[in-house]
Amino acid sequence: MLDNNKTVVVTGIGIFSSIGCKRVDFWDSLINGKSGIKRIQAFDPSDHKSQVASEVSNYSPGDYFDRKEARKMARVSQLASSAAIEAVKDAGLDLDKEDRSRIGAIIGSGAGDYAYLEDAINRFSKMGPGSVNPLTVPRVITNMPVCNASMVLGIHGPNLGVSAACTTGTHSIGMALGLLRGGSADVMLAGGAESTITPLVLDSYSSMGVLSFYKDHPEKASRPFDLNRDGFVIAEGSCVLVLETLEHAEKRGARPLAVVKGFGMTADAYGIAAPDPSGKWAAAAMLNAVKDAQLNMDDIGYVNAHGTSTKMNDKTETLAIQTAFNNRDVPVSSIKSMIGHSLGAAGAIEAAACVLAVQNGILPPTINYETPDPECPLDVIPNEAREIKISAAISNSFGFGGQNGVLVFSKA
Repeated sequence: MLDNNKTVVVTGIGIFSSIGCKRVDFWDSLINGKSGIKRIQAFDPSDHKSQVASEVSNYSPGDYFDRKEARKMARVSQLASSAAIEAVKDAGLDLDKEDRSRIGAIIGSGAGDYAYLEDAINRFSKMGPGSVNPLTVPRVITNMPVCNASMVLGIHGPNLGVSAACTTGTHSIGMALGLLRGGSADVMLAGGAESTITPLVLDSYSSMGVLSFYKDHPEKASRPFDLNRDGFVIAEGSCVLVLETLEHAEKRGARPLAVVKGFGMTADAYGIAAPDPSGKWAAAAMLNAVKDAQLNMDDIGYVNAHGTSTKMNDKTETLAIQTAFNNRDVPVSSIKSMIGHSLGAAGAIEAAACVLAVQNGILPPTINYETPDPECPLDVIPNEAREIKISAAISNSFGFGGQNGVLVFSKA
């Protein structure tokens, strides 16, 4: 980071998830332990081993775009752009009164649009050359969510589409923090979006053995850190945060939700999907982030865990947390127990949860925690939210290929 003495704050949150599509609704569901995981509705999953997902069911693109505009966007771009619109609204940011060249966006996607790509491949296979829709490429490539968001809002500052697997949203916010500290912008919209609940994607993750096959009670399928966890639940969603320098926020009379204090990242350089089982480099990312924040580990009162609900990842993250905190018993929870794993959007959604936890003094629970795992001896805030005043918290994201990212937030 260039100048970590420059204060950067969060002033707005736009979010679309299975448990709420407004900041207040999302937070209310989160602290009440509400699950958004259900049997898949996007297609008939009967032939699949994994049949549950966390879908955004109460979203209508028509609330944000006209029909012609919406047709140019894949669903992932629609979700990203809508979250950006809601974030700007939530921040009370009047773009007509701003220098739009000083407002940028970094919004990532881990996958882009698989649904449209699958449809294009099927069409090409049946009808041959000349049959593919000319919008195929600009709909499916991973930089289009941020490009569409910038077009919709008419902002001309720094623009970047990050793709870092499950760490995408976290890396996007971290990169935006660096640009604000470095003076490249006054305001940055940062986050992630994902919409990949398709037969091919479901089968691909199933074949890797990372998805939950628990289907009798879908709401219980995601059970991070529980002894009987059997995999993650795929999700869709989007989240965009409005980040701005404190100086800019004060000039326009904005009230910050939290401070973005630090960012750290490392690479496991270990495997294409499995994390380094020692957790060494995930721990290093936490330590780097707290150092960047100019804080000590003792200042951190809560960890929003990556907590995927897979055997290996939860065990490795436990080791990483124990290493980073020198075995201090810090409260840890995974909101994936309620909303599943939204891949490229996960880090941004979890960052929003972290911001709200710091702001409100309430830590969201890990639901479905029934049987402690001796290999994950953490205080996981089981099943019920916990009221506790904290000054700072961290949000962990660890992606395929060993990409580790950690954000630090403190009370405004």
